[in-house]
Amino acid sequence: MAESEDFDNDWGMISDHEVKAVGEFSESLETQNITSAIQKIQTYFQDLDEVLLNIAVTGESGSGKSSFVNALRGLGDEEEQSAPTGVVETTTDPTPYPHPKYPNVILWDLPGIGTPNFKPDEYLDKVQFQRYDIFIIIASDRFKKSSVDLANEIQGLKKKFYFVRSKIDDNIRAEERKRSFNKGQVLHRVKEDCMKGLVEGGVEHPMVFLISSHELGNYDFNALQETIEKELPEHKRDMLLLSLPNGSTKILQKKREALQARVWKMAFLSAGVAALPIPGLSICADVGILMSEIKKYHNTFGLDEESLKTLSSHTNVPFEDLKSCLKFPLYEGITANVVAKMLTNAAGRGMMMVAGRFLSMLPLLGSVPAGVLSFCTTHAVLKNCMEELADDAQRVLKRVLQGNEV
Repeated sequence: MAESEDFDNDWGMISDHEVKAVGEFSESLETQNITSAIQKIQTYFQDLDEVLLNIAVTGESGSGKSSFVNALRGLGDEEEQSAPTGVVETTTDPTPYPHPKYPNVILWDLPGIGTPNFKPDEYLDKVQFQRYDIFIIIASDRFKKSSVDLANEIQGLKKKFYFVRSKIDDNIRAEERKRSFNKGQVLHRVKEDCMKGLVEGGVEHPMVFLISSHELGNYDFNALQETIEKELPEHKRDMLLLSLPNGSTKILQKKREALQARVWKMAFLSAGVAALPIPGLSICADVGILMSEIKKYHNTFGLDEESLKTLSSHTNVPFEDLKSCLKFPLYEGITANVVAKMLTNAAGRGMMMVAGRFLSMLPLLGSVPAGVLSFCTTHAVLKNCMEELADDAQRVLKRVLQGNEV
């Protein structure tokens, strides 16, 4: 009975986004044959994986554009895939930097602005402004006329832009030497000064986000992420969220919620395949679905071996310490046999007890026990794996925030 109660509780917590997904897939099963419905679901996931998100990062030379690009990709400034950084302008042409785990999320390091001959309209033509979903305009001090002019030009072309005041950690360290130091007052003063300059330049109601590329989880990064998230189309919103570094518990919780929607959709895909009268097809499909999804969960939460080693090098927390936070195995240890055993164990725990809860949602599959059982077992396994990995990510983040304290 506990399994049934957990399922009911889970259903009660399902988001509007997930309810919509359930409705769409149920409708396709009701109005089409099973094969067509499965093809529709598979096309949905294929289209989702092919969505491109292009983020343009621009600003004056030396403002920290390249470091910001690297930080959003979960990299330091000296790694093989990192954008080059320096005290002088290192970017002469728009340069794409795909996310290491989500290559369809592309950060573009644009040439610096603010030269005497800078002309916003010519600059945007040169960098092919139409290919970018959003622009992030960075300054390491007050935003100057070039930033204002560029923002006005971008706005006229109906594109979204955001002001980021970088290197705020440097300002805090400089102010800490003063007896009268108050962190909150320093941050307020810096933001007000930036906004004042933008207003004087003609920008109405500017929003400025204080960011440290070396301490991404601190300051205004969560606010920046939430603002961009609200203004992106829905199909690109999750792409951004899942690619972000795990800088805070808030981001981890949002990732957990986004992945929960995928759990339901993958369970529907599994149910549809199981209803086809082809011997052996269901278990092969379910193992493939689970292995692919579990790998995605590892990547999303930064819990693959490569990501943990990178995190260790960035934070000086030993890799073995980070690894000791994990209760779920590294993906390298997840084999087809391991996944098949997960499915068998889930089915053996009496998942059919809760099958009736979903008969009304699966009109075409309700009379096919194999479809219902596959839905329940796949949902149970994926949900459990995702939740365990989310908890592991929380423990890793806590260990990182503790620094080198033992």
